[in-house]
Amino acid sequence: MFASKKSRLAAGVLAAGALLALSACSSGGGAFSSDSASSSSDTVTVGSAAFGESEILMQIYGQALEANGVKVAYKPSIGQRDVYLKALQDGSIDLIPEYSGNLLQFYDKNSTATSSDDVYAGLNDALPKGFEVLDQSEAQDADSYNVTKEFSEKWGVTSLDDLKKVTDPLTVGANPEFATRPYGIPGLKSAYGVTATLKPISDSGGPLTVAALKNGDVQLADIYTTTPAIKDNGFVTLKDPKSLIAAQNIVPLINSSKASDKVKEVLNKVSKELTTADLIDMNGENQGSSKTQPDAVAKKWLQDHPIK
Repeated sequence: MFASKKSRLAAGVLAAGALLALSACSSGGGAFSSDSASSSSDTVTVGSAAFGESEILMQIYGQALEANGVKVAYKPSIGQRDVYLKALQDGSIDLIPEYSGNLLQFYDKNSTATSSDDVYAGLNDALPKGFEVLDQSEAQDADSYNVTKEFSEKWGVTSLDDLKKVTDPLTVGANPEFATRPYGIPGLKSAYGVTATLKPISDSGGPLTVAALKNGDVQLADIYTTTPAIKDNGFVTLKDPKSLIAAQNIVPLINSSKASDKVKEVLNKVSKELTTADLIDMNGENQGSSKTQPDAVAKKWLQDHPIK
């Protein structure tokens, strides 16, 4: 990875500090203060959430900016959304890759937007003053409900609507926040009339979640659509005919004070080039015994997609 062990430690300290700060306030989406601090005026500090795809996107943003003469600092693996948005608020970072639908629901829990264009329009209205999203990419990485092939065939389940046919108790393996997310346990009930319980697994659809589904510890698993494990294990991604899960296009979320014309131009070009297929390929490179570190994965993508 681009960051050294020392910078990993620094990121851990940042995350711990942000968590302590958050313990004194609500975990919901409040407005950022208008006088939020920012890093030095000539440097854009790019952060990432605590999973591989976010680190890869952080490196793509950062390396593309550096290649175009912008000074960049990196703060990887900050934590979950509550934590890294706090870091954006207090000026610890200036820029982070985000997912449009989840970001909108963080700030507007009553939003009913589901299409890419509607979500993006709602997001521009919902963001706190002083922060903005640049052009959205066609690339998406959305939450998705997955079952094993055996489960799908046994119950005739290929969509979320089909789950009503299942008479056995249903358990979903997902991050703890899935208990309250609109597309999580409450959404299954309200949209599809399906009752399920949550088995909290804090790895964002990673190896622990995959293992729980394979081993039968859960019947459904929330796994991001660009995760290679879905194809590798022959999982069946359940269709969502009622659009419970909103579009999740990749968008750069940035402090407006750092959104210079050059920064916007570079990041918008990245968004224009990035595809969902790219995300799947890059995630595959970042996994397994021959794992390639995020900085190298990003460098290779930028070699194939020069941003100038």
